[in-house]
Amino acid sequence: RYTKFYGTSDRAAVDLAHDALTHYKRWEEEIEKWQNPILKDEKLPEWYKFTLFNELYFLVAGGTIWIDSALLSTNMRNSQDQVKEPENAVVRITEAKVDCRKREVVECTTDSTYDSTASRGHNHLVEKHSRDISHANGSVNGHSKGNSTNTLHSSSIKNLQHDDDNDDGGRFLYLEGVEYVMWCTYDVHFYASFALLMLFPRIELNIQRDFAQAVLCEDGRRVKFLAEGNWGTRKVFGAVPHDLGTHDPWHEMNAYNIHDTSKWKDLNPKFVLQVYRDFSATGDLQFGVDVWPAVRAAMEYMEQFDRDADGLIENDGFPDQTYDTWTVHGVSAYCGGLWLAALQAAAAMAIQLGDRDFAETCKRKFLKAKPVFEQKLWNGSYFNYDSGSSGNSKSIQADQLAGQWYTASSGLPSLFDDFKIKSSLRKVYDFNVMKVKGGRMGAVNGMHPNGKVDETCMQSREIWTGVTYGVAATMILAGMEEEAFKTAEGIFLAGWSEDGYGYWFQTPEALTIDGHYRSLIYMRPLSIWGMQYALTLPKAVLEAPKINFMDRIHLSPVNGHNETGLHIVY
Repeated sequence: RYTKFYGTSDRAAVDLAHDALTHYKRWEEEIEKWQNPILKDEKLPEWYKFTLFNELYFLVAGGTIWIDSALLSTNMRNSQDQVKEPENAVVRITEAKVDCRKREVVECTTDSTYDSTASRGHNHLVEKHSRDISHANGSVNGHSKGNSTNTLHSSSIKNLQHDDDNDDGGRFLYLEGVEYVMWCTYDVHFYASFALLMLFPRIELNIQRDFAQAVLCEDGRRVKFLAEGNWGTRKVFGAVPHDLGTHDPWHEMNAYNIHDTSKWKDLNPKFVLQVYRDFSATGDLQFGVDVWPAVRAAMEYMEQFDRDADGLIENDGFPDQTYDTWTVHGVSAYCGGLWLAALQAAAAMAIQLGDRDFAETCKRKFLKAKPVFEQKLWNGSYFNYDSGSSGNSKSIQADQLAGQWYTASSGLPSLFDDFKIKSSLRKVYDFNVMKVKGGRMGAVNGMHPNGKVDETCMQSREIWTGVTYGVAATMILAGMEEEAFKTAEGIFLAGWSEDGYGYWFQTPEALTIDGHYRSLIYMRPLSIWGMQYALTLPKAVLEAPKINFMDRIHLSPVNGHNETGLHIVY
């Protein structure tokens, strides 16, 4: 991306070196100005300050590619129609309003509404970009500039309005890890994205725009999936891709081929949750408008996995989520909780964008699904791993409240009673954390209620560094700071301290209890910035509970068609 500023001549390297030598003192001063509020905060443990900044090594060491680009939000609305036909492929990209169930495209109008019934068949290759949506009080961009929710907490997220308005941040890729060579692996970005949101919010929004475009894309080439040995479609319309590719990023997605990720249950909810968190934190209304068609499509796609019409999605008896060796049966704490959280986030986003019909649909499903989730999984002290009858169905999963983590990070009402949230986290702390080396290694993924590590598979017995930080962030949001820092400190002690295993600046995805590792230099540990986000929530998120969007969604006696125009709710 440096060529935007230095050009492409042979002198670019010389000019870069000259500027670095000339300005390094000012750069050091700016870095110190950025770090000092945290480094001088006496309430924060020293190990935490050390680890928080050092885990950022991955943003430059993680195979990063950062290129210049035209404004992505403009591209999503104003690009010319294109057709892309790779050999033996069916590729479809659409940025129009969609009904995923009917596989139809709804044309976007030039005023502030769209008609969900004015659709046409989708029988050929098409790339359709929705036009800019204007409003009675001016454009979304114009309104966003004056919106008080766009003023962010000065000690956490960088205010977008301080950036150069002509700089969209470019397009950004980073690897899942140096051993897992896939760009922007999305189930892992779910954890790592807090670092980008807090430090480079424009980049974070553009990654979400990339995935929004990907949701509405289909690549019909056949791929063999290694775990089951079956063949399937490379990229299915409505499914969030596992990654943006390896050899031809943005164009040839889903380099991962162990399982068919179009059947995974966590990717689509994670997309909706990340989008809503970013939307609520930045107050960027244009971003919300840009990605809304993909949010609807992602939610509608998931309806196929609610096979008993109880409002909840069910797992399918294979590792159909980020824990891709850990089999899940029926309703699961992890995916089911993400789905509950996504229903609430989609409802809240819909009401703010004026899509009242969809807001009502999501709220109805949420109110139906929540009691079913609790009835099937709550055992009095935590949520069971899943509703199946396998030997690990009652395991204590460290990550069982991932949906609640994002719910609290977005200023939405808690998914469960405070008692159940704190009880679950206390169980994780007492068992998954403290029963492993006295809390000096982080949180093991699975633990049986008898206090023995869940040995069901490789991943159930591993300690995931990034998941541990995420659990700690959830604890902070639940008012359990002491337990949170003790939990996260285990990763520091095992990986970063002088007495640890020597994994500094190469934090692995996973540790075993005896100190071995899997996958050095990994993306997920950036989730330590989820802890910092929890400690310094932006103003817009802190104020969100005063405007409970779920309470503003009034359910109609009859499930008719309400106004579905895209209006901003002030």
